[in-house]
Amino acid sequence: MAQHQGLAKDLFEDMGRKVAEASAQEGDDTDTKVVDEIESLCMNCHENGTTRLLLTKIPFFREIVIMSFACPHCNLKNAEIQSAGEIQQRGVKFSMKVETAEDLNRQIIKSDTAIFRVEDIDLEIPPGRGQLTNVEGILAMVAQDLEQKQDERKEVMPEVYEKLQGVIDTIKQMSNGEKLPFKLTIDDPAGNSSIEPPTVLSAGKYSRHEYPRTAAQNEALGLGDSSGEAPDTDIRPEYHASQMYPEMPASAPMVNNVDEDDIVENQVYSFPATCPGCTKSCTTNMKMVNIPHFKQVILMSTVCDHCGYRSNEVKTGGEVPEKGRRITVNVNTKEDLSRDILKAESCAMSCPELNLSVEPGTLGGRFTTVEGLLTQVRDDLRSSIFDVGDGGDSMNATSKDKWGSFFEQLTEAINGNVKFTIILEDPLASSYVQSFTAPEPDPQIKVEEYNRTAEEEEELGLTDMKTEGYEEEDAATKAASTDGA
Repeated sequence: MAQHQGLAKDLFEDMGRKVAEASAQEGDDTDTKVVDEIESLCMNCHENGTTRLLLTKIPFFREIVIMSFACPHCNLKNAEIQSAGEIQQRGVKFSMKVETAEDLNRQIIKSDTAIFRVEDIDLEIPPGRGQLTNVEGILAMVAQDLEQKQDERKEVMPEVYEKLQGVIDTIKQMSNGEKLPFKLTIDDPAGNSSIEPPTVLSAGKYSRHEYPRTAAQNEALGLGDSSGEAPDTDIRPEYHASQMYPEMPASAPMVNNVDEDDIVENQVYSFPATCPGCTKSCTTNMKMVNIPHFKQVILMSTVCDHCGYRSNEVKTGGEVPEKGRRITVNVNTKEDLSRDILKAESCAMSCPELNLSVEPGTLGGRFTTVEGLLTQVRDDLRSSIFDVGDGGDSMNATSKDKWGSFFEQLTEAINGNVKFTIILEDPLASSYVQSFTAPEPDPQIKVEEYNRTAEEEEELGLTDMKTEGYEEEDAATKAASTDGA
């Protein structure tokens, strides 16, 4: 682990060096980055120092502003980042399992709106200063912050000191690679944070999940309308949804008609919703469809006429089965790419031959074809990694070659030029792959049931779910509370 010692400090100081080097080279050629210098007050000695601002591109992410402050009087130095882009239409949550020393070098971008968590010790860092660092660096910074005023706590509150010191020691062991594995998560409602994905993906290793923001999150980001005034309903014509997506038939949906009658199969229902992109009113359309040899599913689609936001998702119904289901599909020909496939939100997908692993919740619920699903995975992953052109100004050549080879192989599979296997593992047994020989078994599809793990039961909320005998327990609880009163 010696080679990893000091990486956090080096990466933090490298932010300042990048700004200084770009400032020194400014004017040498037209492509050199522009550095803005601003005279600023030093909060340590109250003399004037210099703040430098640099707009740069980050691999696996987008443009950011690096800010570096230096005071020549007291030698105070500081560096932080802010997103140079707009608030994204959906929030994003990253999770990564740190299993090796190499994972400690994974780059992390934590915006000032993100919540950072170390799940194994239930440690949460609330939104605050934006940071560009790596896994080792952010853990070292957390330990350093927690160590402040520990000497005073030892004298005044020894019990608190002992508990906090145990947490600090554990975090230091994690940052040094002595305590592995552990899981990190970053939840950013603004969608402007990132964790560098590993070049070799495996089940449970890395996940990226987008989600619609709640009204409270929109208000915290300054997107909510708390004035009580009627929202502006003027439609921006350049983003009108009908120009990008076909309109629903005028006679099909009726607003808020869900509760009028029982839901009928193949009929479109609508209910009012709030757009997660612009927070204005929009309509969500819903349709129940019966998939042959499977079950009924609900297709949901939201289109905002104000900002052009669009989302679609598939929900499966029915009771929770006793066991999960694993579906293995052999894709041997181009015809196999046209199989209908329903990937539920709870389903994990993997392709061993393509070195591809998709965690539950990453794509949401999708009803498409094998080709369509792989295309979406490729496009989403490519936009996440190469969203800044060739991968940003600091992606090394080795990583570029690995990702380029990965995408080439994935494209070959989408074009039907290579054989591969798709494995769908769904603890709720709500996923489906079309059989070409139904109702007879398809030789290219293997379906097997498995017992859910305790972790899966906990994540799905099944551990605390009680569907039988809860009436008696509720009556006993009320009787006990009455007697106590």
